Amino acid sequence: MDKIALFAFNGEMMCFVHVLLNAKDLAKQGYQVQLIVEGAATALIPQLADPTNPMGDLYCQVKEDGLIAGACRACSAKMKVLDAVEAEGLTLLDDMMGHPSMSRYLAAGYRIITF
Repeated sequence: MDKIALFAFNGEMMCFVHVLLNAKDLAKQGYQVQLIVEGAATALIPQLADPTNPMGDLYCQVKEDGLIAGACRACSAKMKVLDAVEAEGLTLLDDMMGHPSMSRYLAAGYRIITF
Protein backbone atom coordinates (compact mmCIF):
# COMPACT_ATOMS: atom_id res chain seq x y z
CA MET A 1 0.00 0.00 0.00
CA ASP A 2 1.33 3.43 -0.92
CA LYS A 3 1.81 5.91 1.90
CA ILE A 4 1.15 9.62 1.46
CA ALA A 5 1.95 12.37 3.98
CA LEU A 6 0.09 15.60 3.26
CA PHE A 7 1.80 18.58 4.88
CA ALA A 8 -0.65 21.51 4.97
CA PHE A 9 1.02 24.89 5.56
CA ASN A 10 -1.39 27.28 3.83
CA GLY A 11 -3.80 29.09 6.15
CA GLU A 12 -6.42 29.80 3.49
CA MET A 13 -9.62 27.87 4.23
CA MET A 14 -10.36 26.77 0.66
CA CYS A 15 -6.82 25.48 0.20
CA PHE A 16 -7.12 23.46 3.42
CA VAL A 17 -10.52 22.12 2.37
CA HIS A 18 -8.84 20.70 -0.73
CA VAL A 19 -6.26 19.01 1.48
CA LEU A 20 -9.09 17.44 3.47
CA LEU A 21 -10.85 16.34 0.27
CA ASN A 22 -7.65 14.79 -1.08
CA ALA A 23 -6.94 13.02 2.21
CA LYS A 24 -10.39 11.47 2.14
CA ASP A 25 -10.15 10.53 -1.55
CA LEU A 26 -6.67 9.03 -1.24
CA ALA A 27 -7.75 6.94 1.74
CA LYS A 28 -10.82 5.77 -0.18
CA GLN A 29 -8.52 4.67 -3.02
CA GLY A 30 -6.50 2.54 -0.61
CA TYR A 31 -3.59 4.82 0.22
CA GLN A 32 -2.31 5.09 3.77
CA VAL A 33 -2.72 8.82 4.45
CA GLN A 34 -1.40 11.07 7.18
CA LEU A 35 -2.32 14.77 7.25
CA ILE A 36 0.11 17.01 9.11
CA VAL A 37 -1.16 20.51 9.92
CA GLU A 38 1.68 23.04 9.85
CA GLY A 39 2.30 26.77 9.68
CA ALA A 40 -0.65 29.13 9.23
CA ALA A 41 -2.96 26.14 8.62
CA THR A 42 -2.94 25.43 12.37
CA ALA A 43 -5.13 28.54 12.86
CA LEU A 44 -7.89 26.82 10.88
CA ILE A 45 -8.38 24.04 13.44
CA PRO A 46 -10.60 26.03 15.86
CA GLN A 47 -12.55 27.45 12.91
CA LEU A 48 -13.22 23.98 11.52
CA ALA A 49 -14.12 22.64 14.97
CA ASP A 50 -16.87 25.26 15.20
CA PRO A 51 -20.17 23.43 14.54
CA THR A 52 -21.48 26.41 12.55
CA ASN A 53 -18.64 26.20 10.01
CA PRO A 54 -19.95 24.74 6.73
CA MET A 55 -16.66 22.87 6.23
CA GLY A 56 -16.71 21.45 9.74
CA ASP A 57 -18.39 18.19 8.73
CA LEU A 58 -15.63 17.40 6.25
CA TYR A 59 -12.97 18.15 8.87
CA CYS A 60 -14.78 15.92 11.40
CA GLN A 61 -15.00 13.07 8.88
CA VAL A 62 -11.28 13.23 8.11
CA LYS A 63 -10.48 13.43 11.82
CA GLU A 64 -12.80 10.51 12.67
CA ASP A 65 -11.23 8.47 9.87
CA GLY A 66 -7.90 8.82 11.69
CA LEU A 67 -6.24 10.63 8.79
CA ILE A 68 -4.90 13.59 10.79
CA ALA A 69 -1.50 12.73 12.25
CA GLY A 70 -1.50 15.96 14.24
CA ALA A 71 -0.54 19.60 14.25
CA CYS A 72 2.73 21.43 14.68
CA ARG A 73 3.29 22.36 18.32
CA ALA A 74 5.42 25.45 17.57
CA CYS A 75 3.11 26.81 14.88
CA SER A 76 0.01 26.17 16.99
CA ALA A 77 1.60 28.21 19.76
CA LYS A 78 2.72 30.96 17.36
CA MET A 79 -0.78 31.17 15.83
CA LYS A 80 -2.26 31.26 19.37
CA VAL A 81 -4.36 28.13 18.86
CA LEU A 82 -2.41 25.63 20.97
CA ASP A 83 -5.23 25.22 23.51
CA ALA A 84 -7.81 24.78 20.74
CA VAL A 85 -5.67 22.18 18.96
CA GLU A 86 -5.24 20.28 22.23
CA ALA A 87 -8.99 20.56 22.93
CA GLU A 88 -9.60 18.93 19.53
CA GLY A 89 -7.55 15.96 20.69
CA LEU A 90 -4.98 16.37 17.93
CA THR A 91 -1.46 15.13 18.59
CA LEU A 92 1.06 17.93 18.89
CA LEU A 93 3.97 17.10 16.60
CA ASP A 94 7.33 18.50 17.67
CA ASP A 95 10.14 16.08 16.84
CA MET A 96 12.14 18.66 14.83
CA MET A 97 12.85 21.62 17.10
CA GLY A 98 9.16 22.01 17.91
CA HIS A 99 7.93 21.21 14.38
CA PRO A 100 7.00 17.93 12.64
CA SER A 101 9.86 16.31 10.78
CA MET A 102 9.40 15.31 7.16
CA SER A 103 12.37 12.96 7.44
CA ARG A 104 10.43 10.76 9.85
CA TYR A 105 7.74 10.23 7.21
CA LEU A 106 10.28 9.67 4.43
CA ALA A 107 12.05 7.06 6.57
CA ALA A 108 8.71 5.31 7.07
CA GLY A 109 8.15 5.10 3.32
CA TYR A 110 5.76 8.01 2.84
CA ARG A 111 5.67 10.22 -0.23
CA ILE A 112 5.34 13.84 0.86
CA ILE A 113 3.01 16.35 -0.72
CA THR A 114 2.94 19.93 0.55
CA PHE A 115 0.12 22.41 0.32
